[in-house]
Amino acid sequence: MGRKTALITGGSRGIGKCTAAVLAERGYNIIINYRTSKTEAEKLTAELSEQFGVGAIAVQGDISKKSDCEALIDQSAESFGGVDVLIHNAGPYISLRKTMDEYEWDEWQYMINGNLNSAFYLTKLALPYMRAEKWGRVITFGYDRVETAPGWIYRSAFAAAKAGLASLTRTLSLEEAKHGITANMICPGDIAERWKEETIANARRETSPLVPVGRPGTGEDLARVVSFLVSDDADFITGSMIPVTGGQDVLGKIYRADYDNRPQE
Repeated sequence: MGRKTALITGGSRGIGKCTAAVLAERGYNIIINYRTSKTEAEKLTAELSEQFGVGAIAVQGDISKKSDCEALIDQSAESFGGVDVLIHNAGPYISLRKTMDEYEWDEWQYMINGNLNSAFYLTKLALPYMRAEKWGRVITFGYDRVETAPGWIYRSAFAAAKAGLASLTRTLSLEEAKHGITANMICPGDIAERWKEETIANARRETSPLVPVGRPGTGEDLARVVSFLVSDDADFITGSMIPVTGGQDVLGKIYRADYDNRPQE
């Protein structure tokens, strides 16, 4: 088997961008999927190719749509012969607080498609390539304590989709273990927007009283976990829900903030 190929959804910026850089540094070919950020995606792939000497392409597609997922995997196969590592980084999120009944029909559908069905589409399409090599890695992203299917006030669509994704990830790990394919979910801490593309070194220069380890979390923190999970040495880790939170009670913090800011009757 030659150079491995990693497909990262929503990889043009934020955590996906950090992950792409770490994997390219390790010699992976990189496929950056984007929905609207064409300029950023093409700039990133050019930089990765030049800096690390790997193959890198940007492919547009809305992963909430089955047809776009098919086109994305077809392009991956045409360019690199398939996909070895599938990182489900993209996932739509509605910031506005809404009770379940306040979601519009199309909003709910988009959240479920973008966070859960997209993982089914892409994984199903990528599995034949992984099975042929008897090796593969699938990484999904959840949230604090997602494996317990907790309630999350004003976030019903996102929470339901990610809880379903956690179960799907564990089921996939059981079904595909015999093919040399692992599946794990990473559950990030409260990583603020400005820190999603930051380095661990820069974070260590800052303090964060809300995080027990004392510093903000970064995109690199997550990317380094991804880097290990996709390695050969991580073949015994599968079906795991891995919190990367700095010890912070992330969901508890969210509950308190949401209740403190709840709409008044």
